[in-house]
Amino acid sequence: MMEPFTRHRGLVGPMDRANVDTDMIIPKQFLKSIKKTGFGLNLFDELRYLDQGHQALNLKERETNPDFPLNKERYIGSTILLTRENFGCGSSREHAPWALKDYGFRAIIAPSFADIFYNNCFKNGLLPIILNRDLVDQLFKQLYSEVGFSISIDLYIQKVFLDNGRNFAFKIDEFYKNCLLEGLDEIDVTLRNKEAITRYEIERRKLHPWIFGAIR
Repeated sequence: MMEPFTRHRGLVGPMDRANVDTDMIIPKQFLKSIKKTGFGLNLFDELRYLDQGHQALNLKERETNPDFPLNKERYIGSTILLTRENFGCGSSREHAPWALKDYGFRAIIAPSFADIFYNNCFKNGLLPIILNRDLVDQLFKQLYSEVGFSISIDLYIQKVFLDNGRNFAFKIDEFYKNCLLEGLDEIDVTLRNKEAITRYEIERRKLHPWIFGAIR
């Protein structure tokens, strides 16, 4: 099971560019594992470090890019990423949400997301929130002007809350919402019917034994 997402308050970090693709999120040379952990160290690798990254490098010896926002002290520890249009475009690698989650992000706010990336977020306990461009512009202005800018997210009522009292509603598919609230992915949801599935398989084997004749 995944960690449930119900309510979350966190520091906001900026990725102030549109069309951030999945190779920028986690470069292809790091896609050598199907484990969901360990990818956060190379999140945004080409932007985050000044040297060319590969798996053999000792991260302690790498030179970080001081101009990359998430390397700045005021954004260290961010758990909510604020970004621009079409975030997560490019290839459909599921490693992208793995890397974001492993880094520490619980939610991403953008005007739009690439479809496959958007769906993959829900399957990995990461909440993608779509707000219109004007609202995102306003959030960026406040983010840059206010050190320690944090917001609260309530998934139950589907709202983002600012400390000044403003709040913004967001839409979300009801199935994915319930999955996040309960910490379930699609396999977990299917396994809730494990007994019924087992009964079906037993009965099917009785009714059509020839289908299973070649299965050992």
